[in-house]
Amino acid sequence: MTDENNAPKENTGANVEKVETIKKRRTNSKVQAEKGKNTTRKANTRRNYNRKNEAESVENKKEINEEKVERKRVTRGRTRKTSNDSIFQKSKLKIIPLGGLHEIGKNITVFEYEDEIIVVDCGLSFPEDDMLGVDLVIPDITYLVKNQEKLKGMVITHGHEDHIGGIPYFLKQINTPIYATRLAAGLISNKLEEHKLLRSTEMHIVTQGETIQLGKNFKVEFIRSSHSIPDSVMLAITTPAGTILHTGDFKVDYTPIDGQLMDFGRIAELGNKGILALMSDSTNAERKGFTMSESSVGELFDTVFQNCSKRIVVATFASNVHRIQQIVNSAIKYNRKIAVCGRSMINIINTSIELGYIKCPDNIFIDIDMIGTYTDEQLVIITTGSQGEPMSALTRMAAGDHRKITITPNDLIIISATPIPGNEKYVSKVIDDLMQLGAEVVYSALANVHVSGHACQEEQKLIMALAKPKYFIPVHGEYRQLRAHADTAKLMGISESNIFMLTNGRVLEMNEDECKFNGSVPSGRVLVDGLGVGDVGNIVLRDRQHLAQDGLIVIVLTMDSQTGEVVAGPDVISRGFVYVRESENLMDDVKSVVRHEVAKCEERGIRDWTTIKSTIKENLRDYLFIKTKRNPMIIPIIMEV
Repeated sequence: MTDENNAPKENTGANVEKVETIKKRRTNSKVQAEKGKNTTRKANTRRNYNRKNEAESVENKKEINEEKVERKRVTRGRTRKTSNDSIFQKSKLKIIPLGGLHEIGKNITVFEYEDEIIVVDCGLSFPEDDMLGVDLVIPDITYLVKNQEKLKGMVITHGHEDHIGGIPYFLKQINTPIYATRLAAGLISNKLEEHKLLRSTEMHIVTQGETIQLGKNFKVEFIRSSHSIPDSVMLAITTPAGTILHTGDFKVDYTPIDGQLMDFGRIAELGNKGILALMSDSTNAERKGFTMSESSVGELFDTVFQNCSKRIVVATFASNVHRIQQIVNSAIKYNRKIAVCGRSMINIINTSIELGYIKCPDNIFIDIDMIGTYTDEQLVIITTGSQGEPMSALTRMAAGDHRKITITPNDLIIISATPIPGNEKYVSKVIDDLMQLGAEVVYSALANVHVSGHACQEEQKLIMALAKPKYFIPVHGEYRQLRAHADTAKLMGISESNIFMLTNGRVLEMNEDECKFNGSVPSGRVLVDGLGVGDVGNIVLRDRQHLAQDGLIVIVLTMDSQTGEVVAGPDVISRGFVYVRESENLMDDVKSVVRHEVAKCEERGIRDWTTIKSTIKENLRDYLFIKTKRNPMIIPIIMEV
């Protein structure tokens, strides 16, 4: 609605100017006419006046044209300036690891450019000794939950647990498309089916050598790599800021089991075009030389199988599909049937056979219940438990409580793995228990029954030489491994100022012009205990450790709600502290202390149960520590009548 008073008046200012100009001109003409002495002079004055107007008009047009030209120049200058500014102030790529650094496991990395995010891998790790009762450890994805509208997808490097194990828990919070090679996709699908997420998940199967577009800023190429599981890939992530080469887990194997060599040519091609940053696997960065080929383990299997008349039991990582293939090859060669033991092993072998990654005759595998129908020299058992996990199949066999397999002196056990740091004592105990049962045990200290799936220093140098990155970022390892990898990079001529040691949650920003740290985001570990995810924290773990170390005492009192007098009790219940029947005197003393403290509260007129409980706990704790030098958890319970 337009107000009449506020309505615009057309050319008011221009009309006023015209009137004033006309008045002046008239005045000037009159003056000149009065001064002039004849009509000619007046005529000349008019002619001069007209010429002057024409000159002014020409001059005005000239000025207007010059102004237009100047305006164009300014515009062009501004355009150029804006363009230069956009180059200088180009948006930066953010690289944010949420797991996998200064640790082994729960690998997950965020790549963010402007308003788009992609995620590489989402793994898990296994609990440490002090995480009592905890089943799994997964990464904290709080940052992604807050920015989930930016997320364009998750890309997977390979199918190991430390790279895919956390995906079901991720998808329960954020539903995003997943891009993985065929075997990794099959293993992920098994997990999603267990968690009832398969139907709601958008799964895309990619092939080695394929390139996909995620959003407008991310192009991801899946480059064929070598590792201990088939279909492993490196990722060339192209962004407006530059190209990042993420190696995933890799080794340089010139004689791979599946015959699929790493695509060195494509890595070199990308290196020639220009790689902004190389993010490289650091697991074996402390080891010099080269990692042995997986085929060398197959040669040992052949030797053992050829000269053995015993039943052979092989424990290895369930996800080491190439290792399983070599066991199968030796079994076929020496006419042995294969039984599989361990839930994860069964799932992975079935998936690998179904997808064609394990090649074998249909009748080579038999059900575990059928092993009694074959002689020892006709059998191979592939089992989990190479790390001595307490509930694994091999550990239960060693303890003599496996329901279907009994270890005898006529068994040859091959532990085809090296202990993960921290698992050494578990593996040693399993070996001791197996030997006590009379079995012959072959393990890494005695023979080359295992080779790593990770690159040593010379292989790491090769990738650096091919990639020729501007910046280098060691990933996937503990600090000492990252540090060793950084030192190798310096030997390869990469400036120390261009090497960046990341930590979980720290944000690294980069483009062609610069690379620097810029703040941090929430990161850490989320503990999975049974069906509970994240409900076990530091306080709960502390309580569990407290209970495990010192036990528990429960004090039960019944009090009159009106008078505050003790009607019954106190009764004392001890769990994990002392055996009550053998410590009656101590229990009597505990009751006396409790009665005394309740009486003191009564004298002071204290009726608040919270205060009474706190008083009992504090004084009883001091008394028990003096008497026993222990500090049990004390739980007072007051009932009213």
